[in-house]
Amino acid sequence: MTSYGLGAGLPGGSALRERSRAGLALLVAGLIAALAVVAASCGGHEEQSLTIYSGRSQELIGPLLEQFAEETGISVGVRYGSTAQLAALLIEEGDQSPADIFIAQDAGALGAVQAAGLFTDIDDDLLERVASAYQSREGQWIGLSGRARVVVYNTDVLDPSELPESVLEFTDPKWRGRVAWAPTNGSFQAWVTALRVSEGEDGARAWLEGMLANDPPEFPNNVSIVWAVGRGEIDAGLVNHYYLNRFLAEHGQDFAARNYHTGPGDIGTLVNVAGAGILRTSEQTDAARRFLEFMLSDDAQRYYAGTNAEYPLVAGVAGAPGLRSIADLQPPAIDLSDLADLEGTLRLLRETGVLP
Repeated sequence: MTSYGLGAGLPGGSALRERSRAGLALLVAGLIAALAVVAASCGGHEEQSLTIYSGRSQELIGPLLEQFAEETGISVGVRYGSTAQLAALLIEEGDQSPADIFIAQDAGALGAVQAAGLFTDIDDDLLERVASAYQSREGQWIGLSGRARVVVYNTDVLDPSELPESVLEFTDPKWRGRVAWAPTNGSFQAWVTALRVSEGEDGARAWLEGMLANDPPEFPNNVSIVWAVGRGEIDAGLVNHYYLNRFLAEHGQDFAARNYHTGPGDIGTLVNVAGAGILRTSEQTDAARRFLEFMLSDDAQRYYAGTNAEYPLVAGVAGAPGLRSIADLQPPAIDLSDLADLEGTLRLLRETGVLP
């Protein structure tokens, strides 16, 4: 009995074999192409996610993060905490940090994380949206909103004409027990770092010691200072500008507190930023870039202005009604990139007895 292979011994067997091989090759090629389409399809639907360390409160920034996630489909996980604590945590975690983005409420913390080599470069087209004064010299963090230091004062006790042109004058004995501060607050500590840059280490030490000699009322944060001023418990306090707006919105124009800006170029009118940077170890750099792009959009900038009366930093976005412009304030020419030495500030605050 004769056995035949595929097409063997039949009329035209050689042609049959060729056609069969060609058909098999087409089948294999088709399978490979189909698998490639499936793989691409799966990859395209893989969920993107970001891990954000936020030194800004959930109450303030949470709605923006939710909007970003809804608009982009990128899921967001957030670890909230104080800016200083999260900066220290990032430095401790180093290359092992799960964070993709760090949001801080002051430039000093951003500078400390950058100095530890933990940020990557931000694209030029994003940096161009914000004035160079409100971003890292090296382009590794960028301001998202601005906040000015002010003196909040009780309008039943003080007239603006009675307040000094410089915050440095509050060491005068006539202000004894009348001007509150919050030494444990991150914004105050960032401001003291700027004071060290502006007045030198000896000048900052002299001011802190002069204030201590005046027995300033101490509060845990800006909110409690503004509340105490409005209730007439203290005459004045050193805070960020936007806290007053919350009380005016809740209690009306009869709330007996207003903001006072010290003179042009005075360190008492420093404009600091809340800002963000992308961690160099992030594996979600495209999503992280989209996040910064979103936070620098006109809509997000209007949110800062409308919700918290902070200064928008993108040109063309209007500030809150009645808020003096940064140009009008003429803040001191402090390079915010020079505010990274928080450790030096904490050491000075302990040495002078401002902190235990």
